Amino acid sequence: MSNTIRVMICDDSAVMRRILTTVLSEDAELEIVYAAQHGRDALDNLDQAKPDVVVLDVEMPVMDGIQTVAAIRRKHRTLPIVMFSSLTSRGAEATFEALSAGANDFATKPSGVGHLGQAVDIVRKDLLAKIKGLVHARRRLSAVGNSRITLSPAVTRPAKSGGPISLVAVGVSTGGPKALSEILPCLPVDLPVPVLIVQHMPAVFTGLLASRLDAISSLSVKEAEDGEMIRPGGVWIARGDWHMEVSRFGTDTRISLNQNEPENSVRPAVDPLFRSVARVFRDRALGVILTGMGKDGLDGCRAMRQQGASIVAQDQATCAVYGMPRQVIEAGFAESVLPLEQIADEITRRVRCGSARSLAASR
Repeated sequence: MSNTIRVMICDDSAVMRRILTTVLSEDAELEIVYAAQHGRDALDNLDQAKPDVVVLDVEMPVMDGIQTVAAIRRKHRTLPIVMFSSLTSRGAEATFEALSAGANDFATKPSGVGHLGQAVDIVRKDLLAKIKGLVHARRRLSAVGNSRITLSPAVTRPAKSGGPISLVAVGVSTGGPKALSEILPCLPVDLPVPVLIVQHMPAVFTGLLASRLDAISSLSVKEAEDGEMIRPGGVWIARGDWHMEVSRFGTDTRISLNQNEPENSVRPAVDPLFRSVARVFRDRALGVILTGMGKDGLDGCRAMRQQGASIVAQDQATCAVYGMPRQVIEAGFAESVLPLEQIADEITRRVRCGSARSLAASR
């Protein structure tokens, strides 16, 4: 089987198709097999083109991106789909609808750039890694045959003795909105600790993600604000383009946002949050690493484990991209490796072990 990645692009803008063609054609691993002008055009040529991945505009005439995703999913359950979205509220809303319909991830369109070269650089930075990550993940799962269907048993090691958990910190990237939409609604309304989440996502998207998760969860979910005090039963999503950390102010624990340099090429990044959790909560925290590409979260998990905190990681079979969890698991930091559908119960079980449930109990 060829290692070449066959890419179908679909965008009604001739300029955007040119940008995509320029970016993808310069990578020897990628081959553009068809350039569609709208969703119906893509569907009519899908079987003949046989792409490994589809890069799909959100807003198009004839058939828009959301309708196209739904139609593709009726025939091809696992074909990777990357939405190509504008950085606007309307574009963000439509992108989340496409993700709910079955798209795997999204990349942002360049806007407000002066010339074609700048636009090409922006697309190159955001899109190439996502295309390769999704396709490689699918091929790895295909290579192990039926392991995706017949899941291996969950792996759990006895946790080191420590104090009762006072905070849950979650790190996630590619496939995150879907993973979070499965976990958060399963957490109980009386969860006795706060939950802080870093999802790799631009600023215009994180507030909308928080609103959508709040609508389906019994817990209160919101976008984080600088200086905000965290409390049990609340969930905070890191604001796009800002790192999120926790700091102690007397007996209170508050959120600190900053625009320090990106880490692991992203901002917000998981590592700054997890390192701050290690400093403030020591062994009284639970870290959760979910689906995503790259190694963000590895250093943060190391810091948490050095303080005696516990780490739970999502297993390969249920990850959209087995990158971040794989790094943590192979480093030996994960006490539990679980399928996505078991993680909410594991969080609930762990935070309810022990009698002390107050933030003031952490030192």
